[in-house]
Amino acid sequence: MTTAVVIGAASGMGRACVEQLRGLADVLVAVDLQAPDIEGTVGLPCDVSDPAAVSALAASIAELGPFRALAHTAGISPTMGDARRVFEVDLVGTQLVLDAFEPLVVPGAAAVCYSSSAAYQFAPYVTPEIEDLLRDPLAPGFLDQAAAAFSDSGFAYGVAKVGVIRAAARAAVSWGARGGRVNSLAPGLIDTPMGRQEFEQQPMMKEMLAATPAGRFGTADELAAVTAFLLSDAASYVSGIDVLVDGAMMQGLSAAAT
Repeated sequence: MTTAVVIGAASGMGRACVEQLRGLADVLVAVDLQAPDIEGTVGLPCDVSDPAAVSALAASIAELGPFRALAHTAGISPTMGDARRVFEVDLVGTQLVLDAFEPLVVPGAAAVCYSSSAAYQFAPYVTPEIEDLLRDPLAPGFLDQAAAAFSDSGFAYGVAKVGVIRAAARAAVSWGARGGRVNSLAPGLIDTPMGRQEFEQQPMMKEMLAATPAGRFGTADELAAVTAFLLSDAASYVSGIDVLVDGAMMQGLSAAAT
């Protein structure tokens, strides 16, 4: 009885992943702050920023059967918390999940962690000192140091997502030793409630949409389809990379700047 898990399953891209991953494993587990009630799934609660809650989630998954796949989509946007909270949920939470699930990894298991196109926008601000800091999000004092370095929640979000890409790449090595794979996926402008909220409150996002060659928002289903591929056996040699799914937005912004 193999098990697939979607964290952040209640809405948006996570909810779309639930539908795309039906049939990938015998048991499909939907996880969010409150246990989601989604037909055909096992609903479990988890606050990914709480180490005890993440450990309890991993223990529950171990009881359900061999671990096959994880789509970790949970996170908060810059308008949903201050810099410290953004780092805590988006980066520390991702590292906690990757570490907790690693002992469950068997050959063929795979994970996709959601980063963001913002990581590409803010990567130039990641100095060697910040790069060193991002190597261990669970180190004592990490949150204090990260929030002090990037007190603006928007900057914190972009840098935290750089950290997610780094965390997934590191996990590709440690999971790989067990026969597993890990990748990250960076959404651009996606038509979800969270995405619309950011679009309405961040003026620069209108410029981002205007620069997107695709000329529109992406959809949650489009992101979930890429996630499903990365978790499938068809992607069995794909590991340790970040996949940018942004309708060529970053290329459009680069062209506009030249």
